[in-house]
Amino acid sequence: MDPITHFMTGANLGRSGFNRKTAYATLAMTLAAEAPDIDIFWGFRGPLVGFEHHRGITHTLIAAPVLALVTTAVVWLIHKARRKPLKPGLPPPRWGLIWLFALIADLSHLLLDYTNNYGIRPFFPFNPRWYARSIVFIIDPLIFLALLGALVTPAIFGLADREIGARRPLFRGRAWAIAALVFIVLWWSLRNAEKSHAIELVRNSSVVADPITKIDAEPYPIDPFTWHVVAETADYYQTAHVNTRRDEVQSDSGTDITYKPPVTPAVGAAKQSWLGRVYLDWSEFPLVTDLGYAPIDSAYPPQPGWHTVEFDDLRFSYSALGDGTSRNPGRNPLGGATYVGPGNEIEGTFMGGREQK
Repeated sequence: MDPITHFMTGANLGRSGFNRKTAYATLAMTLAAEAPDIDIFWGFRGPLVGFEHHRGITHTLIAAPVLALVTTAVVWLIHKARRKPLKPGLPPPRWGLIWLFALIADLSHLLLDYTNNYGIRPFFPFNPRWYARSIVFIIDPLIFLALLGALVTPAIFGLADREIGARRPLFRGRAWAIAALVFIVLWWSLRNAEKSHAIELVRNSSVVADPITKIDAEPYPIDPFTWHVVAETADYYQTAHVNTRRDEVQSDSGTDITYKPPVTPAVGAAKQSWLGRVYLDWSEFPLVTDLGYAPIDSAYPPQPGWHTVEFDDLRFSYSALGDGTSRNPGRNPLGGATYVGPGNEIEGTFMGGREQK
């Protein structure tokens, strides 16, 4: 999920009652809920390095206690740097509880990321498999608004209380925070049921003529009854637009079928490259296409015998995160491309339109 959603999830967890047990609970949970995303700093070493390590070791069960401990240390330093005493009535800091609450918030990050269609590797490095429930989009507006509303509404009521001179309560917003968290669970439950329904509709329809070897449904940002279903057969991928409210499956055999590209020598070399290994490990419905020569970056003038090999994942072909076209090779945010030379050597590697040097 997006960073702000993670921060707000931690803040609402803290306000849901944990802040009554120890000082700094809300602060620790807010920081810990976003802590796994420190892996973004890998991106400074290049787009492919960033992609390889994104949702890597920091998004695992084995790292969660460590990140919670680091968060607790940061809060301890903030506590030591304070010049003012805590507000009267606040419980004193209990550092063991703060670590435990930070761990809970860190695990909330893994759970949120698991629910979208990018996925996580929670058991890495022991098990490198990616897990993605794909019931919400990477940014879910309703979850975002529910969390934001739970944080903002008590502040608005607080302004009204000050206008009438009412006494300000020490802890505010518990009911709103709990309501937002309950809403997220109910929202997940609805979307999970509709996802299963969408897959069954496609399986039970006649739109896919050949036996299905793999199938999944990808979410849209708001509507829980609309799904982008990708079905894989031995020879091709077929996509379908599914409306579960109307039990409707729409798929055009002329435009919604993508045949698996032939494995040319250039494709074989690209699959064995650094980009190929990383991308195919993550991708669920990979499309690796030999485009002949297609320019990616003007810094590389055309060379005799070069091939451009493009990597796409059809999970994202319906969204702005992956256009699934070859008009701009290597340009979509979750796609990559390589230049393969006449001797099948890798001449250049690109991820999301940026070169890995």
